[in-house]
Amino acid sequence: MQDKYSPADVEKSAQDHWQAIDAYRAAEHAKDKNGQDKKKFYACSMLPYPSGKLHMGHVRNYTINDVMYRHLRMNGYNVLMPMGWDAFGMPAENAAMANGVPPAQWTYSNIDYMKKQMQAMGLAIDWSREMTACRPEYYKWNQWMFLKMLEKGIIYKKTGTVNWDPIDQTVLANEQVIDGRGWRSGALIEKREIPMYYARITSYAEELLDFVDNKLPGWPERVRIMQSNWIGKSTGVRFAFPHDIKDAAGQAINDGKLWVFTTRADTIMGVTFCAVAPEHALATHAAQANPALAAFINECKQGSVIEADMATMEKKGMATGLFVTHPLTGKQVEVWVGNYVLITYGDGAVMGVPAHDERDFAFAKKYSLAIQQVVDVNGQDYSLDAWQEWYGDKENGRCVNSAKYDGMNYQQAVDAIAADLAARNIGEKKITYRLRDWGISRQRYWGTPIPIIHCADCGDVPVPEKDLPVVLPEDCVPDGSGNPLNKHEKFLHVDCPQCGKPARRETDTMDTFVDSSWYYMRYTAPQGAPGSADKMVDERTDYWMPMDQYIGGIEHAVLHLLYARFWTKVMRDFGLVKFDEPFVNLLTQGMVLNETYYREEESGKKTWFNPADVELSLDDKGRPVAAKLTADGQPVAIGGTEKMSKSKNNGIDPQAQIDQYGADTARLFTMFASPPEQTLEWSGTGVEGANRFLKRVWNYAYAQSARIAAAAPGDFASLPESHKTLRREIHKILQQADHDYKRIQYNTVVSACMKMLNTLEGAKFDDSAASNAVITEGLSIFLRLLNPVAPHITHVAWQETGLTKVHGDILDAPWPQVDPAALEQAELELMVQVNGKLRGSIKVSKDADKATIEAAALANENVQKFIEGAPKKVIVVPGKLVNIVA
Repeated sequence: MQDKYSPADVEKSAQDHWQAIDAYRAAEHAKDKNGQDKKKFYACSMLPYPSGKLHMGHVRNYTINDVMYRHLRMNGYNVLMPMGWDAFGMPAENAAMANGVPPAQWTYSNIDYMKKQMQAMGLAIDWSREMTACRPEYYKWNQWMFLKMLEKGIIYKKTGTVNWDPIDQTVLANEQVIDGRGWRSGALIEKREIPMYYARITSYAEELLDFVDNKLPGWPERVRIMQSNWIGKSTGVRFAFPHDIKDAAGQAINDGKLWVFTTRADTIMGVTFCAVAPEHALATHAAQANPALAAFINECKQGSVIEADMATMEKKGMATGLFVTHPLTGKQVEVWVGNYVLITYGDGAVMGVPAHDERDFAFAKKYSLAIQQVVDVNGQDYSLDAWQEWYGDKENGRCVNSAKYDGMNYQQAVDAIAADLAARNIGEKKITYRLRDWGISRQRYWGTPIPIIHCADCGDVPVPEKDLPVVLPEDCVPDGSGNPLNKHEKFLHVDCPQCGKPARRETDTMDTFVDSSWYYMRYTAPQGAPGSADKMVDERTDYWMPMDQYIGGIEHAVLHLLYARFWTKVMRDFGLVKFDEPFVNLLTQGMVLNETYYREEESGKKTWFNPADVELSLDDKGRPVAAKLTADGQPVAIGGTEKMSKSKNNGIDPQAQIDQYGADTARLFTMFASPPEQTLEWSGTGVEGANRFLKRVWNYAYAQSARIAAAAPGDFASLPESHKTLRREIHKILQQADHDYKRIQYNTVVSACMKMLNTLEGAKFDDSAASNAVITEGLSIFLRLLNPVAPHITHVAWQETGLTKVHGDILDAPWPQVDPAALEQAELELMVQVNGKLRGSIKVSKDADKATIEAAALANENVQKFIEGAPKKVIVVPGKLVNIVA
């Protein structure tokens, strides 16, 4: 064993060994030494986008997974930890435009580099199951599922309103629209109507919602709440305002009915206006004779279609000059166009009740519309001066100014009004959802081709299953002028599968959320494995799924998880899988934070500098008070602690950390600095401290190697008291650490390892057989306890000290078990309090009765200083303390 710790040598030795024995290849139905099936455990991290380099968020995520893998493997589980690449998407196209190379070339190069980084971390990944979303053998099954879902009506085509970037010539997802502009181009986003394919996720809304409450107990509460809110179940009334507004052909628009949905039917008598979306048929009709309205509608179409934006944007409107009829009172109600009304939400129209809706109240005040109170709460005075929270109170309100409904509470009024509307054949109770069908079409090149052929005679023709996959050409270089597939003659032109005439392929590609909706199942049944059939999934999926532990960032708490749950249910209904939910347990790890530094130009533009390039000035308490750029010595502003990101240039290169300190140091620091689910603040001194600890581990193992080689099996029953004390401390720490491993609190596991090393280092022993046995046991427990967190150093130390001869390879060594006998004590130390304050301690026999304990406590010299005369009461808490009430 080398006398000094060399991370590079240690980690190469360990990784060469793992590679030589193919240590992490998982097999279904693995057996234990007794020939029994091991219990399976599938732990998976959310797959990364191959951006070029790992970041510290990746390191933390995958280390959490790896620690879990190693701990469970040593506990006898058959564990699977796979990895793959979310390889399609816009970033590759942007990089291609910037560098003049095809996205495929950029993507595959990045995958190679990032894979080497993962391997350098010593992750227990089964690379035989690696999947890459941009490989035809994977996305073939996206296309196959698309066709099956199209056949069953789960996927359908319709015209939809989308965010259109006029410069990039593509649809943007809601999260890619920032302040009304495209995230990459900066162009003002337009609303545009285009034909798109949709997945009917709303058909599963009730099941998705029900299972959030009943089948996801292993998910964080806040994620379940986010899922429920996104699905957004609402119970209310859908009804219509009749009208006789006719189009140019003399036909009543929308059959003479303006439909709306409301959860507050009890306020229907307070309707003073209706608002429709800019794309609504009534708005279009009114604009034909009103240039000002047409201009306003055009302005609205430049805005976002994101509901979150709608909630915060300035509410604007314009009267159409059209009127509809109130269905119960017969009064005429003015129709307005509102920029806050979404055509894709419900019927694209809302009833305006300004007296009891805060948004409508502000709108009515802005445009001087009538406000009619129709709900009252006892003891409250209604005023038009300003909105008050109780105006929207449906729990305590009673109907007023509502004719026959006066005096009714919320539910009574809703029931009565719904019945009256139903009697007029103009309304009914209905359940609606905030959830919208999933638009999966993207006007982009780098994605899964949608398997449709457009024929002038036959229409939209699905690609025959035998012709799958429709292979995406990998030689295109996007130039920002739209989808390059529209110019790729070889891809574009094809014969119609039905009539044989010349036709053209669909050039839209699938949303990348399709790729990530089922990749974790592909890990369980990778294509090309021995004996595998040409199937999307097979019996191996039945073995591994559902996944036991999923690990990823909170930013994926809604869409990715929701789509994955939906996709699983569709696969179940197609008979492909046998489970309802894909992920039994979910851990959302916290973000990694670091300091930020910048300079601001007069224009307001900020240039961000990496912390490694900044020199700090500290006050006498070690707090930063100023900073300057090392390169030029000029000041930079301290921006505070934020999530590591490219935009803030505050990332730490994991490879640089590995090169300097070794992978085990990076792993140890990220596990120790914070509980997995909380944010982690980067600390250079913390990294150095982790490295110092590992040097101590190495030095202690080196110092004890000769003693361990000479150790014989220990007889722990007749140990000297000092040896028993050491064993007791070791097993107490093991007991707590084992508990923390099971609850995924790896920061306190590392704390326990540090405490255990301190205990071992501080022990005084001779060269006796008893000493050798106790130290051998202690080091054996310590190295196994630390192994999941720092596998390289513990692997080599285990081998070099000869512990392999006792337990075999540490990778599969049995997890150390707490010895109950080691925890037993002949004497107990009890704390003694006087009037609740600690005043001393006593040692008593573990079998001492209450009287003996009381007498010892009262006789304690320190305790007597705080007692005058006989105490009022003595309370003994067995095994813990004595409290004397003086």
